[in-house]
Amino acid sequence: MLPPQPELNKAQLCLNLNGQCGPKDFPQLLNDTFLRAARGEETEHVPVWCMRQAGRYLPEFRESRAGRDFFETCRSPEACCELTLQPLRRFPFDAAIIFSDILVIPQALGMDVQMVQGKGPTFPEPLKEPEDLQRLQAKVDVEKELGYVFRAITLTRHKIEGKVPLIGFTGAPWTLMSYMIEGGGSNTHSKAKRWLYRHPEASHMLLKMLTDVIVEYLLGQVAAGAQALQVFESHAGILGPVEFKEFSLPYLRDIARRVKDKLKEAGQDVPMIVFAKDAHYGLEDLSQSYYEVVGLDWTIDPRSARERTGGKVSLQGNMDPCALYSPKERISDIVKKMVEGFGTRGYIANLGHGLYPDMDPENVGAFVEAVHQHSKQMNKRS
Repeated sequence: MLPPQPELNKAQLCLNLNGQCGPKDFPQLLNDTFLRAARGEETEHVPVWCMRQAGRYLPEFRESRAGRDFFETCRSPEACCELTLQPLRRFPFDAAIIFSDILVIPQALGMDVQMVQGKGPTFPEPLKEPEDLQRLQAKVDVEKELGYVFRAITLTRHKIEGKVPLIGFTGAPWTLMSYMIEGGGSNTHSKAKRWLYRHPEASHMLLKMLTDVIVEYLLGQVAAGAQALQVFESHAGILGPVEFKEFSLPYLRDIARRVKDKLKEAGQDVPMIVFAKDAHYGLEDLSQSYYEVVGLDWTIDPRSARERTGGKVSLQGNMDPCALYSPKERISDIVKKMVEGFGTRGYIANLGHGLYPDMDPENVGAFVEAVHQHSKQMNKRS
């Protein structure tokens, strides 16, 4: 049975998006398995989706993106909608995640970010010293700077026709801070960590600035139609336990608490997922951080994760993406063991990281099919 979906308080959260405002205009949700699992409720089968499920492993994605600048694509609601829907046409996923990028937030703060062929995201002028914080916008007009994401979400909610819920997302403060200082990807993140040790006050200032924008950004996504939210702390594992508790965890908690407080005022209940990659040491803390779901990478044992989180949250993950290079029969066996480890309640199947560009779409389909098949069989036996 579908949970009630109260309307947003328009004075607090409604956005003027091409004349479409609020969930009342959207098609009825037909498959709420993902949302029920996020809240720890019983489901007929374990829901499944994949991080980067809209991506370069799909020929139609590569065709759609051909010759087009990456961030130009991100700024086109029509293009983002199409890319979000492409995997749903192939596979019976139980959720969609809006096509966008975590680095739109540094752009909203006034930084130049480019997607360089063969190199990835690049900041021509990264932050080098605390004085560089003055280059950032002190007050970001989130609707003005990131309204294209909101319009993409609203358009996609209509085009998805209620088939599955739509997930909105953001990068977490520490992960974004690392990119902004490193100037792109990094193996050591030594430039960003240098700030933590040499400039802790400036680091907290930047993390607070990012947190404030992220909160407004996530609220805007919900107002636009997002039915769940995921926060990506992709660089959590670069930190040790002490630094994680000082420079990551407080901001992750603050984001969830502030977003939920605002949504509660508006009579809205939207599940939130935190994915702190490689933060094995943080499982207990993350399970008490106001998120309904904790996402796991593939290096964590499912049964251990259940014990350490104590049933406080639902869990998401955590198959090694490289397992999808296996033959289909092997994929089925791996999925079976994974689902048995987590159990079928309060569990959302996913990979422990995003899909890679050279993966066979048929193997992705085999993964989705195996999750549904094995979890249904387990539910029948229980």
